[in-house]
Amino acid sequence: MAERVEQRIEDRIPELEQLERVGLFTHKEIKTVIKKTSALEYKIQRRALHKEDFISYIQYEINLLELIKKRRARIGYSFKKEEIEYSIVQRIHGVFKRATTKWKDDIQLWLSHVAFCKKWNRKIQLSKVFSSLLALHSNKPALWIMAAKWEMENRLSSENARQLFLRALRFHPECPKLYQEYFRMELMHAEKQRKEKKVFEQAKMDLGEFSYSDDILNGELARIVWREAIQKIKGAEFQLTLLSIAKLFDFTQDFQKEILDKLQAEHANDPFVWDYMARRELEMDSLPSKEHPSKQLKALEVAHKEERCCRVFEEAVTSLPTEDMWKCYITFCLERLNRKTNCEELRQKRLERTLGTFNQAHESQLLPASLYKQWLQVLLELDLQEKAEEVAAAATKQFSHLVEMWEMRLQLLIKQSSDGLASCFQEAFRAVKDKDSLPLWILWVEWSETVNSKAETEALYQKSLLATVPADSVMMKQKYLEWAYRTGGYKKARKVFTSLHESRPFSLEFFKKMIEIEKEQESCKMVNIREYYERALREFGATEPDLWLAYIREELSSQGKPENCGTIYWRAMKMLQGEQVENFISKYTLLQTGHL
Repeated sequence: MAERVEQRIEDRIPELEQLERVGLFTHKEIKTVIKKTSALEYKIQRRALHKEDFISYIQYEINLLELIKKRRARIGYSFKKEEIEYSIVQRIHGVFKRATTKWKDDIQLWLSHVAFCKKWNRKIQLSKVFSSLLALHSNKPALWIMAAKWEMENRLSSENARQLFLRALRFHPECPKLYQEYFRMELMHAEKQRKEKKVFEQAKMDLGEFSYSDDILNGELARIVWREAIQKIKGAEFQLTLLSIAKLFDFTQDFQKEILDKLQAEHANDPFVWDYMARRELEMDSLPSKEHPSKQLKALEVAHKEERCCRVFEEAVTSLPTEDMWKCYITFCLERLNRKTNCEELRQKRLERTLGTFNQAHESQLLPASLYKQWLQVLLELDLQEKAEEVAAAATKQFSHLVEMWEMRLQLLIKQSSDGLASCFQEAFRAVKDKDSLPLWILWVEWSETVNSKAETEALYQKSLLATVPADSVMMKQKYLEWAYRTGGYKKARKVFTSLHESRPFSLEFFKKMIEIEKEQESCKMVNIREYYERALREFGATEPDLWLAYIREELSSQGKPENCGTIYWRAMKMLQGEQVENFISKYTLLQTGHL
């Protein structure tokens, strides 16, 4: 190994001599570089290889390149780059190659190599890296797309990009993203050809030696990709993404119409298509005006466009009365309502339309549950309290099984300090399953803490422990203990803890809170802290190494007995399993040396 390292250091001598000769580095700095690189070389030449050593080596060499670049700029010396930088770059490629050969599955390592090649403009090397990467990770479409984009945008090779996309589609014949990017690439290729032809024609050059096919110029290759894509991937949403890509190119007007016609023919009952057709009205240009339009005229024009959109949406919800279609319509109305405008008339019209749409959907019993909350927000912003209560009640009636609806209604009643709150809570618990009721119990006890007596709130906490499923009772026990300490002090908290400490299951936070409460007392008793730790370890000792360490730290404190630490350590070693043991040992060592 030593001979190999010495040989590699000797190989560096010419470039280091050049660095000193041209004044970029001093003799002392060269000696420092040799010393550092020798240490790094020994690390990557040993038998037991570590990825971190390779990364450190690469980072050091990259930092060296950056330093050389800055010093060149400072002294204005731009010669001998082939002898200096090229040699370092080649060595970095070699280290990257060794690392990616050893750790083939580390995608981040491969991508670091790709980024390095791009930064230093090593096109041939990068092609080789992509080739090796795709041979090993052909199951990742994103890597194929990255390689194809680089071929298209950096090497200006449409043919290479096309071949990569075709190979990728053999592995992933139903990947939407691949088809989208392939489609985009073919349109970019057509646009590039059109621009080249236009430049040649303007320069009045003979196009005889250049072949510009009319089919390619009109995007025929992209049409082929589109036809293949919609055969493999069904659904209007995917086709709409292709249409949005086509809209980015000016020469695709006929093609866009073809895609749209097919969409309307095949997906007439798809909400996405109706949504697109309606929103398309916003993009329609109005008649050109001879005079510069005023703000009022602009607002009027926007209002007309929105009216046209809504007429399409109205037709949509009539011919396709579904929750998804109403959701598209209402989402559009909310988007327009949230847009800023100085025209009060336009804002009022948007508000009326939004409220009317919510009402229509609700009366049709087709308003999605997710939109009731947004309806309430709009009503509360307008200070329409009675209507908000009515909507919340209707939501819980229609979706009585959803805890979110009851939570929304109860929060509204709490905010309004309504008299019927207690009965509404009772109604909610009858409608919602026990396994979903935790948010309601939390809401109820928090409300009770602010308005009811301590006795009533405590009775409610005890009732919640019996009514919730075991997994949810864990949270309620913790909240009960916190409330007891907050309102009744240490004695009350201790009493609650004693009443619950045998009532499983628990959370670790339950015990931690009691330990914290004990330590806050002036007459803190170590015997009580030990009791809490012992109870916590009985429940969580097999999985929580940090709990054992906290216990040891307590015994090392002024109140504890350091001689107990050894016993706790060996108990932890017996109870912990697998990686938890290693984790515990390493942290215990840090604790002993004063680093934790």
